[in-house]
Amino acid sequence: MNAACPRLPARAPSQGLGAIAVIVVLVLLAAVAAAVVRFGQQGQTMVQQDVQAVRAGAAARAGVEWGLYQAFKGSWTACSGASQTLDLSADTGMRVAVACMSTAYYEGKDAAGADQQVRAFTIDAVACNSATACPDAAAAVRPGYVEVRRQVQATN
Repeated sequence: MNAACPRLPARAPSQGLGAIAVIVVLVLLAAVAAAVVRFGQQGQTMVQQDVQAVRAGAAARAGVEWGLYQAFKGSWTACSGASQTLDLSADTGMRVAVACMSTAYYEGKDAAGADQQVRAFTIDAVACNSATACPDAAAAVRPGYVEVRRQVQATN
């Protein structure tokens, strides 16, 4: 050996710290990937529920309009406690329960001096994605159940 070249101390054998670090990083990446997938699934579920809510709102509006037609032009002219369920499940997946109540009262006099009768109608429409009826208390606890209620008052 050359005296000008000092000898380096012997290195200790490695203890596998690099392998442990790689495993920890892989576990952390797997956890992040699982969280991203879970958030993506939750987002997709929320979008589906939003779409169902929009459909239920449109079905409830259609039920109100149908009920108003029945009250003013159709078979519900008396409208006292009349109700019917509309099955829109083929188009929207919704059922709509439409109910009508009316109250007659007198308001003012006509040209001949007779009392003028006015009838106030209350149309109540409940749309839901239940397979049986709306509102459905048993289905309300199930995930994905959507229910929208619209109520309108009108006079003749």
